[in-house]
Amino acid sequence: MGTTSVRRRTLYRGLATAGALLLGAATTAVLPPTAALAAQPESVTTHPGATTAGERSRIDTYWTPTRMKLAGAMIPEITPVPEDDNTPDDPRPLPAGTPDPGATWTHGGAVDRNVGRLFFTFSDGYDGSCTATVVSGANHSTVVTAAHCLRGVGPTAGDDTWNHNFYFVPGYRNGTRPLGGFTIKAMATSSRWDADPATVTSDDVAVAGYDTAFLVANPAAGGHRIADITGSQRIAFTKPAEGEFIHTFGYPKDKLNDPSATYSGNRLIHCAGPDRQGPDAPLLWGEGCDMASGASGGPHLAGFDTRTGTGTVVGVTSTTEDLAGGQPDTLYATRLGDNAHVLYDWARTRPA
Repeated sequence: MGTTSVRRRTLYRGLATAGALLLGAATTAVLPPTAALAAQPESVTTHPGATTAGERSRIDTYWTPTRMKLAGAMIPEITPVPEDDNTPDDPRPLPAGTPDPGATWTHGGAVDRNVGRLFFTFSDGYDGSCTATVVSGANHSTVVTAAHCLRGVGPTAGDDTWNHNFYFVPGYRNGTRPLGGFTIKAMATSSRWDADPATVTSDDVAVAGYDTAFLVANPAAGGHRIADITGSQRIAFTKPAEGEFIHTFGYPKDKLNDPSATYSGNRLIHCAGPDRQGPDAPLLWGEGCDMASGASGGPHLAGFDTRTGTGTVVGVTSTTEDLAGGQPDTLYATRLGDNAHVLYDWARTRPA
């Protein structure tokens, strides 16, 4: 999902190779990464975003329509601006229980307002994007995405660990900001994402169930909080159930440099199907779906009402079957559990 990698095995640019193992601190036995990470103390690792009016204005100006359309291009300097996706809207609700391997969402509803494209700039100066969702919270400013959209695994000693220029556009469509653009005031990942990349990869931490992050969005220029403008999706921290019907949304654009690209990142894409456990990553659960890069952080919704476009976020997109195993074209989520609940409690109580 970045500028120099075309791998589908993760959805993030620059992640290290999977398969690294951790050594226990007091033993010579080799522990699986999930066990070793779980043994580490956990807290919330936070990072400031745009905290001044000047910084908010600079970021808002930075994200022009063309720059948003090209975010994630492997070589943006020579990449043509993707053509708009003008698939006609269909006001009729999608019949409940209809499987969908990946298609432009044309049915409107709340999901068309509170899911959006999350833009950022890598430390090397290239732009990327993920997907994020406004969720219910006391501050009306809480947004959920994937941890790998904020930064790669590693200690947070320097600011270059984190991406920057974060900008969330709910309801993004063809380079437009129908509900405005929102800078990010603060963000948080699990402290377990701070692992030493010499011994633990981003893949390891994702497989261990820690690829979740929460953002606190700055208010709009007029002072309105984001959820008061977009509405919000419910959120829950429940155990997955085999075969539960899940709806997934995202802004994939992994084939941005391919003239025959299916997805360009210009429209919200929808997948739906029964949930299944990743055979190589049992903490990840996914559905049949051909979305890849750019869909990272997108919501996996249980109990989704296709008439209203509302559901409950139970996970965020992390990876594909190349890492988690299973059938081809499966999109896996980090399911929201106790770890994500800690991050959510931090975010939802932060003032906007």
